[in-house]
Amino acid sequence: MNANIRELIAQITALEEELETSLRKQQAHILYQIKDGKIRFAEEIEEAQRKMKQNVLRWLLDSRPRNLLSAPVIYAMVVPLAVLDMGLWIYQSICFPLYRIGKVNRGAYIIFDRHHLKHLNLFEKLNCVYCGYANGLIAYAREVASRTEQYWCPIKHAGKILDRHSRSYNFIDYGDAENYRARVREYREQLNRDTL
Repeated sequence: MNANIRELIAQITALEEELETSLRKQQAHILYQIKDGKIRFAEEIEEAQRKMKQNVLRWLLDSRPRNLLSAPVIYAMVVPLAVLDMGLWIYQSICFPLYRIGKVNRGAYIIFDRHHLKHLNLFEKLNCVYCGYANGLIAYAREVASRTEQYWCPIKHAGKILDRHSRSYNFIDYGDAENYRARVREYREQLNRDTL
C-alpha cells in the first residue's frame, strides 16, 4: 500500500474519532453518567423524562395503521436474526480457534440500553430492544465476516464497494498475483497477533 493511501486511512480514522468526540460533547448536556456499567441520569432529568412518557393506549391510537399492520412482519424477523446469532456463535466456537483468530466480542456490538429511558412506553422500549439487537447483530456479523475475509481472501475488489469494512483498505490489490501467497500468510499472522 502506498504512503498516500496510508495517510488517507489515518485521516479517516482521525475523523471518525473526532466525530465520536463531537457526538459525546453534544450529549453532555443530557447529564447522564455511566457508573459500573449502569446509566445514571440526574434525578431532575429522570423526572422530566417520566412526565414526557406517552400512555400505551394513547400511543396505539396515535400510531399510523401501516405501522401497526407492518409490526408483525418486522418482529417475525427476530427468528432469522436469532438463527444468525446462533450460527455466528457456532461458527466462531469451531472455526476461529482452529485458525487462531480471536473471537469477536458480541457484547461490544449488541447494546441494550435505550429501554432504560423513562420517557419511552412499553412498546417504544420493545422497539428499541429489537432495533438494538438487529443492528448490533448485523455489525457483529460484519466483524466476524471481515476477520474471516482477512484470513481466507484479503484481496480488494475491483469495483467500488459501498460502505466497506475497515480491514479491506489494507487488503492486497486486485490482480496482484505476484505478492498474493506471501501476503496472505502475512495477513493471517497479523490477524493472529492482533486479535488473540
